[in-house]
Amino acid sequence: MHPAFSVIFLTTLIGAGQGLFLALYTSQVYSLFKLLPTQHMGLFYAVGALLAVLLLVAGLVASFFHLGHPERAWRAASQWRTSWLSREVIVLPVAMLFIALWGAAHYHDLTRPLFQAPGGTEVDLTLILGFIATIAAFALFICTGMIYASLKFLQEWHSPLTIINFILLGSASGFLTATTLSALLDTSLTHFYAGWALLFTVAGLVFRGASLIRNKRLRPKSDLRSAIGVRHTNMAQKAQGAMGGSFNTREFFHGKRDSFVRSIKYIFIVLAFVIPAALIIASFYRPGYLLPLLAFGIQYVGLIAERWYFFAEARHPQNLYYQSIA
Repeated sequence: MHPAFSVIFLTTLIGAGQGLFLALYTSQVYSLFKLLPTQHMGLFYAVGALLAVLLLVAGLVASFFHLGHPERAWRAASQWRTSWLSREVIVLPVAMLFIALWGAAHYHDLTRPLFQAPGGTEVDLTLILGFIATIAAFALFICTGMIYASLKFLQEWHSPLTIINFILLGSASGFLTATTLSALLDTSLTHFYAGWALLFTVAGLVFRGASLIRNKRLRPKSDLRSAIGVRHTNMAQKAQGAMGGSFNTREFFHGKRDSFVRSIKYIFIVLAFVIPAALIIASFYRPGYLLPLLAFGIQYVGLIAERWYFFAEARHPQNLYYQSIA
């Protein structure tokens, strides 16, 4: 497939935004159950929620560059009964809304308990809004992943690993964003976020590696003979039926050499996983914001490369008809 940078930025930016909110809400829940020291983090959570919303908005803006008629974007939500893309279009603003409300509630210190849950846990407005936003964030991960995992004719994508990797990579970048923000604002949660960021980065490497191994072992279900219904033992395409390129050759094939695509694979493994993990470990021994910030920047570049490879790796069956340009 042809990797569109608008979609690459969409998926990586909203993944970081979702992951950042999940990191913030996780620390709130930990504090609620006394797994972290109780502390007043309202302003920090408000700033973090604002940054998460900005990342989601930036991803949404990037997606418009992929539309031929941006003025008709609203129609994308009309097919929600059958289209995962339509469901993503609906869930994204819902997630943005509740993350913004959660941050606003913290900013205005709306933390007075509303009622007690079984066991004596005091539930306030921020906890309720955060819970709804968490559901929306995971629903958005699933919708985004299913856009690709639901395509049976693209074997490289049609796997539960696609959804798992969207969740893990988004969470890794989000928790690393929270680590950087916490270090910049000098809070006591930096090591907490860094530990989770390291965990998600390592898990992302394991599951992304599993998908690479799986895809390498795939065998195409179609060939030239099955594509045109001719059972001849010796077939070779001499021309594509047109004098030059077309929509099909531009949008369904990346146009790069195999050696270039392989190099991107090794680049994203190093940049998205290996170097960030090493920098996160180093940050435990050298406090400050420089190492987390550097880790975040390198990882995001690696995630862009990973998402480029994700699209380029998928072999569209229609390319059987366009192997040669006359």
